[in-house]
Amino acid sequence: MKKTLLALAAVVAMTGSASAADLAARPYVNAPMPAPVANWTGFYIFGGGGGGLSNADQSVVDTVSGTPLTITQRQGGSGWFGTVGAGYDWQFSGTWVAGVFADGQFGSIRATIQDPLNGITGNQKLETSWAAGVRLGWLAAPNVLTYVNGGYSGAHFGQTNFTDLAGVPVGAHLNSYNRNGWFIGGGVENSLNFFGISSPGWFMKTEYRSAFYDQKTQTELLDVGNVPLANSIRANSWNQTISTSLVYRFNWTGPVVAKY
Repeated sequence: MKKTLLALAAVVAMTGSASAADLAARPYVNAPMPAPVANWTGFYIFGGGGGGLSNADQSVVDTVSGTPLTITQRQGGSGWFGTVGAGYDWQFSGTWVAGVFADGQFGSIRATIQDPLNGITGNQKLETSWAAGVRLGWLAAPNVLTYVNGGYSGAHFGQTNFTDLAGVPVGAHLNSYNRNGWFIGGGVENSLNFFGISSPGWFMKTEYRSAFYDQKTQTELLDVGNVPLANSIRANSWNQTISTSLVYRFNWTGPVVAKY
């Protein structure tokens, strides 16, 4: 009996030693790291260009009394422009981004201006404009932002030189002028990391914008001496543009991974 008990005790001791050795030999495994999250907070600059359509709702009025002489008609045109700007974004609630920005545009977007009573026509050209506003976006992916924007805008329209219907100058014009208004729009911005190429901080955005400028009444003037004529043109301006810009984000470091 004693021999049996001694044998059992030896087996138990050997089993315990082996189990302890097995436990000691197992390596420690770190907890899995969380998925990377992009950080959109920071300053950025951008530059690009695009094309646009311009529409003007216009009528002819009497210079002295302001009495309408024609019905209001919409005239249109098109053109190109370049743009530069800067802004700042804040990322919040994980996938939402809000920001402020300002930009300027330069180019040649034209709309037709006509006085059918005198049989003359010309182009109202949007030469430069600026905008300041806010945007709100949602991250469709960590490096892809979809957004809407809106704000205040100002524009400079160049001098309109009139010709007859055959294209011959008639010696009359409308002076250049400035006008203020507002805009709404939206777009998509995404990083340029693709096809295995790393471009930290560089993004591309494509944006649609619709800008509305208040109506302006301008007197037709003779080129010689700026003598006012009997008719004036009353017109507003509505401009729609699509642009593509290259964006650089100063503090973009790619996906941010939590450290332990």
